[in-house]
Amino acid sequence: MELYDPKADLHRYLKVAREAIVWKLDGLSEYDIRRPMTPTGTNLLGLVKHLASVEFGYFGPTFDRPHGELLPWHEEGAEANSDMWATADESREEILGLYHRAWAHSDATIEALPLDAKGQVAWWGDNGSVTLQRIMLHMTAETHRHAGHVDIVRELIDGKTGVREDNSNMDGGDEAWYQEYWNRLEASAKEAQAKQG
Repeated sequence: MELYDPKADLHRYLKVAREAIVWKLDGLSEYDIRRPMTPTGTNLLGLVKHLASVEFGYFGPTFDRPHGELLPWHEEGAEANSDMWATADESREEILGLYHRAWAHSDATIEALPLDAKGQVAWWGDNGSVTLQRIMLHMTAETHRHAGHVDIVRELIDGKTGVREDNSNMDGGDEAWYQEYWNRLEASAKEAQAKQG
């Protein structure tokens, strides 16, 4: 038995990130999963829609493995950023279903091809020649990057934190401890600013 399987390790890290993304929607209203929480409009359901779209792209056409999904937000003339938010007519179930279908399609590509399988990312131009390994690394990094976004957005909505429901992955203590901690950080930031003159 091989102790180290690079493909299985990459796949495991991608799966962990995917599950963290989806878990962050649990228990929230339709409004909360859609509302923009930053000046650039970052929102939970939009991040899920975006990740579904890019998984289909990277593990589909890149390796000549059609996915058969209609993604109108990627068509010519589509509104800018339309993959980063869900319209009122796009239900939570539809977007989550799209993401789960993207997982299944990506997982089938990962299982079917060796790490050194060649692909072509059309939208990367001259740098578009890739291997499955590179795309797995890229998609894992992208998903974890957006998992960080959903962590912050969810905390801003209702204070809920953690990697999974059973793992807060947070040091410290209860709400009172974090309020005191926040106060110390705020005081330190103000002190540093005052020293700058």
